[in-house]
Amino acid sequence: MDIKKAVFVVSNTDVRKCPAGKLPEYAFIGRSNVGKSSLINMLTGQKHLAKTSQTPGKTQLINHFIINDEWYLVDLPGYGYAQRGKTGREQLRRIIESYILERDGLTCLFVLIDCRHEPQKIDLEFMEWLGENGIPFTVIFTKTDKINKNRLAENIRIYREKMLEAWEELPPILTSSSEKREGREDILDCIDTINRRINDEEPQSVLHSPF
Repeated sequence: MDIKKAVFVVSNTDVRKCPAGKLPEYAFIGRSNVGKSSLINMLTGQKHLAKTSQTPGKTQLINHFIINDEWYLVDLPGYGYAQRGKTGREQLRRIIESYILERDGLTCLFVLIDCRHEPQKIDLEFMEWLGENGIPFTVIFTKTDKINKNRLAENIRIYREKMLEAWEELPPILTSSSEKREGREDILDCIDTINRRINDEEPQSVLHSPF
């Protein structure tokens, strides 16, 4: 798939104000500072489409971008930013959960994980929650340029083993580096495959059930 057109549509905190219509939506989410905005800009080929910042937790809105007039890319707030305080975290939790649970157009959620770190409880619990609620999702390990290939393979192996403690089968797993523009084709091919299934009226879920 080639992205020829990517246009900002709307930002809001209320899922009821998201764009109307039946276009499929592919949302991106992760803990703060996982490289989400850089990944979105890499995918779309536009340096400043999603706002990047050195300040963690910058995204606080549901941001919709329409791609090729065919589907929406959705930039969701990050979860688990401790410095935002209890009230701020609760507000973001409501925004995230309402979108994920109530948005009919959500076709696949891409969960971004920093490949440099060992499995984090907050990520594992979030993905388990997705499974319990039947949300289709794919894992993307980001920042692969920050470690060597052997370390990357080992970290992913450890993550797989940890996830298999709760999952019978794992969700799809992809890797990416925004710096080196790696993983772009795989991610867009994943979206294109699901879109083709939708158009052919085939099952569109890419989720494997836990337990």
